[in-house]
Amino acid sequence: MHPRKRTRPTLGFMCCFSSSEPPEINLKDSVPLQLLEFSAPMPPEEELHARFSELVDELDLTDKNREAMFALPAEKKWQIYCSKKKEQEDPNKLATSWPDYYIDRINSMAAMQTLFAFEEEEMEMRNKVVEDLKTALRTQPMRFVTRFIELDGLTCLLNFLKSMDYETSESRIHTSIIGCIKALMNNSQGRAHVLAHPQSINTISQSLRQDNIKTKVAVLEILGAVCLVPDGHKKVLQAMVHYQKYAAERTRFQSLLNELDRSTRHYRDEVNLKTAIMSFINAVLNAGVGEDSLEFRVHLRYEFLMLGIQPVIEKLRAHDNATLDRHLDFFEMVRNEDELELAKCFDTTHVDTKSAGQMFELIKKKLSNTDAYPHLLSILKHCLQMPYKRGAGSIQQWQLLDRILQQIVLQDEKGENPDVSPLDNFNVKNIIRMLVNENEVKQWRDQAEKFRKEHVELMARLERKERECETKTQEKDDMMKTLNKMKDKLQKEGVELRSAREHVLDLSSHISNISVSSPSVNFYSTTSLRTKSIPQPSQPLKSFNWSKLGENKITGTIWYEIDDRRAFKVLDLKDIEKMFSAYQRQQVCKCGTQESHLKNESKPFSLFLQKETGSMDDLYLSSRKVKELSVIDGRRAQNCVILLSKLKMSNEEIKRAILEMDEREELAKDMLEQLLKFVPEKSDIDLLEEHKHELERMARADRFLFEMSRIDHYQQRIQSLFFKKKFAERLAEIKPKVEAILCASREVMRSKHLTQVLEVVLAFGNFMNKGQRGNAYGFKVSSLNKIIDTKSSIDRNITMLHYLIIIFEKHYPDILNIQQDLAFIPEAAKVNLAELEKEVFIIRSGLKALEAELRYQQSRACDWGDKFVPVVSDFITVASFSFSELEELLAEAKDKFSKSLKHFGEEEGCMQPDEFFGIFDIFLQSFSEARHDLENMQRRKEEEERRMRMEAMLKDQRERERRAKKSTGGSVSEEVGEFDDLVSALRSGEVFDKDSKLKHKRKRSANQLADCGGRERPVTKVNY
Repeated sequence: MHPRKRTRPTLGFMCCFSSSEPPEINLKDSVPLQLLEFSAPMPPEEELHARFSELVDELDLTDKNREAMFALPAEKKWQIYCSKKKEQEDPNKLATSWPDYYIDRINSMAAMQTLFAFEEEEMEMRNKVVEDLKTALRTQPMRFVTRFIELDGLTCLLNFLKSMDYETSESRIHTSIIGCIKALMNNSQGRAHVLAHPQSINTISQSLRQDNIKTKVAVLEILGAVCLVPDGHKKVLQAMVHYQKYAAERTRFQSLLNELDRSTRHYRDEVNLKTAIMSFINAVLNAGVGEDSLEFRVHLRYEFLMLGIQPVIEKLRAHDNATLDRHLDFFEMVRNEDELELAKCFDTTHVDTKSAGQMFELIKKKLSNTDAYPHLLSILKHCLQMPYKRGAGSIQQWQLLDRILQQIVLQDEKGENPDVSPLDNFNVKNIIRMLVNENEVKQWRDQAEKFRKEHVELMARLERKERECETKTQEKDDMMKTLNKMKDKLQKEGVELRSAREHVLDLSSHISNISVSSPSVNFYSTTSLRTKSIPQPSQPLKSFNWSKLGENKITGTIWYEIDDRRAFKVLDLKDIEKMFSAYQRQQVCKCGTQESHLKNESKPFSLFLQKETGSMDDLYLSSRKVKELSVIDGRRAQNCVILLSKLKMSNEEIKRAILEMDEREELAKDMLEQLLKFVPEKSDIDLLEEHKHELERMARADRFLFEMSRIDHYQQRIQSLFFKKKFAERLAEIKPKVEAILCASREVMRSKHLTQVLEVVLAFGNFMNKGQRGNAYGFKVSSLNKIIDTKSSIDRNITMLHYLIIIFEKHYPDILNIQQDLAFIPEAAKVNLAELEKEVFIIRSGLKALEAELRYQQSRACDWGDKFVPVVSDFITVASFSFSELEELLAEAKDKFSKSLKHFGEEEGCMQPDEFFGIFDIFLQSFSEARHDLENMQRRKEEEERRMRMEAMLKDQRERERRAKKSTGGSVSEEVGEFDDLVSALRSGEVFDKDSKLKHKRKRSANQLADCGGRERPVTKVNY
């Protein structure tokens, strides 16, 4: 027998407009429409329709209200349009028509409430600001709400709720803030924004903890209405879980049931609060998933029943309030219908959910003679073995079992939970699928383990082969590159040689045909420097502490090309005198700028064969076999054994790798470096030779040293192999440093922006300095970093560098990109030339040692398997050419650096690259920081001007409002939106009314109705 389909009202927005009459449209203007006179004539019908459509779109009305608006006569449409536009153009509402004003005020209120308490009058003013915002969100056009959302006004309101002190939380301001959120939700765009915010509903729910009844009622109305909004029901359930943690509740909804049962002895407030709670409970139970899911309603209602809601409902009947009784009746009606539907699934008239025996008998009867019955017995058997004593975590174990069953019942086919998930990462569908395939999974797991082991072995072998192939490929590529470079170099030198020979022949023929008589000629060259005509200040100025270059030192330098007279045509000399007067002016700010310092760190490059000590010296020999023969020092032998265990190679494999120069890439660079510490010494070799007949008894370290001592030139081979492996790495470390010096030297000599900076600074310094310190033709580059030391006499925060940047922005905007011209300066400032030459010397010495060892190995007979000569010969061919390129690059970099020193009039040999380029690096950093300071100053100035304008407008507006209030005494009416209608319907209980025109039907599948078992999953036989 199919269960009877129970029909209940559909929960949604349409229930709020149950009347068939068109909604009444009220304008908030105080002047009646028939008394308004408009000077502008009514436009044609099409234009009027277009204007009126824009107005209706701004009002964000519901579909029914839009139809009613468009049904009005043309004259009334024009009157409404003119009245709205007149209101929007009212100058008295200029400042408060901006959402920026309210957001700034509420942010400042949130910041000040934590600092000091307010008097009652100030609290009233703060409340008025929030009330005005609430009114604006209801009455202003749609663009006001849109702008409020774009400025993140919702976050401003939520932050205020989070930061309230106790007095504010219990005041009317708290209720008004909740009202602002409610007003924001009164249109579709604002409501969607609130629901999309990740923390909005959670933050609103926190207001339930306050004692203010009006605040609680407002919050409950919002939460109840959100339950009826699409995608809002689960957000409310999550918010209640959040509130449980926030209020330290034992269970969810505990505070609501306490409030429902508590008496405040104020009848009206008490009834309003209890009505709001019951309307919220009904909305949570019957909205969202609760519209269609019997399982969900039974699950959630059980929470309320366990908290004791049934006896509380009996007490609430004594209030004799019609609205409250309507909510109580609806709760009990839905409960009775659900219990009847549940009983029909078990072919009975009533299920006593308080009786464990009756529920067990029903389950037993339902599962008897089914494949599920053995599993029921297994569940009961394991329940008998679960702990039943108090404490020791037994309650938590039963709670875990309860939550697992909840999730099995509630979770849908997609693995989603309509309620907040009691267990994370618990997907019922996936677990069932795993149980079905349990045997297959076990077989595949065993096979996968077998394949995994084989895979690990194959990967290890593949890795060794890949490493060997990569090394061979790299060596081949390096050799081909070297050969191509050598070929190009030889071709170039051949062309140059032929050209030189032809030139020599031409010169020889000319010399033989020309008789040269060369009388001695005296050349006198006089260099006359340009005379300087420097403007003189009308008053003493602060001095610029530069290092002036002498007139005889600028020839052939950048200073000879610089003419500071060009800069004087641009500079505002009067403004300079005002800004850098020697007489102290009134200071604007006492905070000063900070100088930036460059820290040059140089890391010494360790020598090629430097030996390290430490990591293994603290180890000691813990045990030794009694019969083992060891003639090596115990500490050294133990360290050697540790190294060999890390190598994981036998002595024969190590010997083969050394003779083959590690073609298979089995010896890592760090292992070779450690092997150099265990080279057999002459004393070790003598002792080992004496006991070579006892080789089998030798300890592992002794046997290793003995076998390695049999390799001719073992130490030199290890050193050669280590040098070969480290060569490319060391070359890659040195080359960027050399290139940084070379490129930085080119940049400082070619940068036109740097030349312009020096020209302006020279003019600036000559104008500020008098006497011997002035009239300069140039200055040392170190003076660039003294610019920041000269501060303005008007504002101590402004330095000469700040002022120069202002001049650059105005007259030389391209200079602001000077850092792009000097991109290599930061890297060059880190290079120490002495350390760089030392590193190059180490590589040169290593190559010479390698060549000497190659000559020795070539002079002796080659053993079987010894590949030293061919491998090292090929390596030296490539390495020598690569190193010669590095030396040429270093020579070119040093030459360019010397020219750059001379270019700026510095003495050659007195400055290293890190010092010279470090000066420019510090200047560029100071330049960037000064630009940032100026941007911050400009931003603070604009913010201050904006704040002053807002305050002036607000003050003027308040004065107008005060005068207008005295003269007219008008009042502002608030428009009512659809969210308000929804809250009103929820408060009155109309949304749950059984006689509503729109009824909803329970959606249940045919299989569920036929089985009468709720939402059951197909039973699958599982092996266990």
